[in-house]
Amino acid sequence: MQKNIVDKIWEKHLINHSEGNFSICGIDFSFLHEVTSAQAFQKLEDRGIAIMNPKQFIATIDHSIPTRPNRNEIFDLAAKNQVELLRHNAQKHDIPFFDFDSGHQGIVHAIGPELGITQPGMTIVCGDSHTATHGAFGTLAFGIGTSELAHVLATGCLLLKKPKVMKVEFKGQKEEGIYAKDLIMKLISTIGIGGATGYVIEYTGQVIKNMSMEERMTICNMSIECGAKAGLINPDQTTYEYLKERPFSPKIEQWEKIISYWNSFVSDENCFYDKEIIIDIFAMQPMVTWGTNPAQAIEINSLIPTKIQVSPAEEIMYENAIQYMQLNGGDKIEGTPIDWAFIGSCTNGRIEDLRICAKILKDRKVHPSVTLYIVPASEGVLQQAKKEGLDFIFKNAGADFRMPGCSLCLGMNDDKVPAGKRCISSTNRNFVGRQGTGSYTHLASPATVAASSIRGKITSPLEFL
Repeated sequence: MQKNIVDKIWEKHLINHSEGNFSICGIDFSFLHEVTSAQAFQKLEDRGIAIMNPKQFIATIDHSIPTRPNRNEIFDLAAKNQVELLRHNAQKHDIPFFDFDSGHQGIVHAIGPELGITQPGMTIVCGDSHTATHGAFGTLAFGIGTSELAHVLATGCLLLKKPKVMKVEFKGQKEEGIYAKDLIMKLISTIGIGGATGYVIEYTGQVIKNMSMEERMTICNMSIECGAKAGLINPDQTTYEYLKERPFSPKIEQWEKIISYWNSFVSDENCFYDKEIIIDIFAMQPMVTWGTNPAQAIEINSLIPTKIQVSPAEEIMYENAIQYMQLNGGDKIEGTPIDWAFIGSCTNGRIEDLRICAKILKDRKVHPSVTLYIVPASEGVLQQAKKEGLDFIFKNAGADFRMPGCSLCLGMNDDKVPAGKRCISSTNRNFVGRQGTGSYTHLASPATVAASSIRGKITSPLEFL
C-alpha cells in the first residue's frame, strides 16, 4: 500500500491503539518556553512525578522578554517571574536551557532547526501554536496545551487522533517580489481560516522543491492559520544540506546511513490524500491583509472587498473587521498610511528575511513618520547579521535593530504598537489588539514591510527590486 509522509511518521511512532479513533503515540522532542511550561512543571511537582527523559527537551526564553539592549532587566513582574521559573525548572530537572547571551537563545521555532534538533521523521511538540514550523524538515510537529505538555514531560507520549492529510501544491512560477509568505497567505485567503480543520497539510510540487529551508519554514509556520493541525514538506537534498554539521545533527560518519533513514519517510508516488488543493500563483502580486484574521488578505494591487463581495456567513466577521481596522470597502489597500513596521518573529525573523530587507533598505531611509523594528529570531541570526554588516545597513536606514525574541508579534512583552497606530508586520496573526491594545495590524512579507517603511504607506516591494 502506498503511503504519504504522515502515514509513515504515524506508524513509526504508534505505541498502541486506544478506544475509538485515538492512539498512543511517542513524542521525540519538545521545546519549552517561559509562558506555557510553568503550569506543566507544577502539575508534575504536585503529583510527585519525575520527568521521563530530560534529554528530550530544550528550554529557552522568547515570548515575554524585552528586546532592548539591557534585556536582562525585566521590569514586568509577571514576565520576570515566568523567566525565573523556567530557569529554575530547567536547572532542577537537568533540561538544557538557552539563556540570554548563551549563543543559542531565541524563538523556539528558530533555534530548533538552527541547532539541527529538528530532523525528518520526528514527532515534535511545543506549547505554542506555530510549532508546525518544524514540519519544513519532514517532521510531524504541532502545538499542544499545558495539560498535554505535562503528559509529554512525564511519559514521552500523547493520546492522539490520526489526522486526515491534505495535499497542497502551488502551480506556476514564483516571480521576483513574491516570497514564501505571499504564497502561504494566498492559500489561507483562498480556503479560509477553517479550510484545513482536521487535516495535516503536505506541501508538494516544484515551487516547494525550489524553496530554501527558511522559505519552507515560513510556509509550514502559518499552516495553523487555515485550521490545520500541522504542515509538512518531504525531506530532500535541500533538507540534508541544511542539517549537515549542525550541533545536534548526526555525525558526518553516519551521514549516508541517516539520509537513507530520512528518505524512508518520503511520500510514495500515487499515495492517498483525503483532499487535494492546487493554488495558482501565476502573475500573483504581493499579499497583504486588510482585516483581523490572516484569511482576510488580498493582493496588494487589489481593492478592499465590499460587503456584497463576501458570503452571508462572513458578513458579521467582515463588518467587525472593516470597522475595527478603520478601512472602507472598495478602497485601495496599497497606499494605506502606516505608523509602524515590524520585521521578525518565528515566521520571518531568519537570516534570509533580514538579507531581503537589507537589500531594500540599503542606501535608503525609513520614512520619518514610521517606527521600524527589526528583531532577529535568535542569537545565531543576530550574530550572522552582524557578520554580514546588515546591522549597519539597518541602523543607517533609521531602523531599530534589536535583540532576539518574539517582540511585536504579540503584545506580551515591552514591545507594543500604541493604540490607534497602524503596523505592517511580517508576523503570522493580525487579530484584534494582537500587537497592542487598539493597534491595527497588516500582515505581509518582509520585503513588503521594508518597502512600506520607506514610503510610509503600504507599498509593493517591486519598485525596490
